[in-house]
Amino acid sequence: MRVFVLLVAASTALAAPPRFFVMGDGRLALVNAHTDERADVVYRRKDGTYDRDALARLNHLVRSQGDARETELALRLVEVLSWVEKSAGGKPLVVLSGYRSPAYNQSLKDQGRAVAGGSMHTEGLASDLAIPRPQLLAMWHRIRDLDCCGAGYYAKEGFLHVDVGRPRFWEATTSRVDENLSAGNARVFARTEFDRYAPGETMNVRVHALTVPPIRVAREGRLGEEPVRVDADLPDRDGCWELGESGARLRVPDAPAAGGTLVLRTCEPRAERTPDRIESNRVEIR
Repeated sequence: MRVFVLLVAASTALAAPPRFFVMGDGRLALVNAHTDERADVVYRRKDGTYDRDALARLNHLVRSQGDARETELALRLVEVLSWVEKSAGGKPLVVLSGYRSPAYNQSLKDQGRAVAGGSMHTEGLASDLAIPRPQLLAMWHRIRDLDCCGAGYYAKEGFLHVDVGRPRFWEATTSRVDENLSAGNARVFARTEFDRYAPGETMNVRVHALTVPPIRVAREGRLGEEPVRVDADLPDRDGCWELGESGARLRVPDAPAAGGTLVLRTCEPRAERTPDRIESNRVEIR
């Protein structure tokens, strides 16, 4: 009995703490609906680290249809997709649309297709999934209840849109795609690489939905009530970091002991509808 207890304790000690609030089991199987290519990978090791070769296979499978360009899927999207796969019964997820290069997305828009100008698809943050119709509505509600993601329900077409942008939900008739809601940087937001960090750990941050570059971000922000330093390998413009494209990377080098939402202050001049602050997902420090 003592040996068994010691083995369980050792296994628990070696298990990596969860880095996201919503996670799968470390495995993901996808099918490209257009090419019938398949990938079934273990993307996260038992020690919590991510297998870059496995992730590269996923990136390739969901590449842009129009021009075969690839990008890195956000880790939080991979975890959400794994959660969806298991919640939907464990069968491979059929991807109707994964990454779309900005040029391909614009070509669809020019054709009159119902695509957003600042689409999450263009940044590796979204996938459209063909879900069996008997499960479609229930799965939409389950994703909505997570309060982590964007969840679009397309009953007639038989698919769900899932993204890791702002938590929100819609149906085909309420999507408001034609209004181009992200225009003028109106919906710019930030996402940390993970949801959970240890005190003093570096937090990598990306800024998304930047539709009118550049945006300038102050060198000091706040995480909850605590001031934090914001660093970047970007041009310095009058003491602010200049972000020249969506997905630009920042970092907070020393996570404080308390968590909360990371708030970045934007600097003047602010183009069009650029807000004076950019907010991230909630972050937990432990």
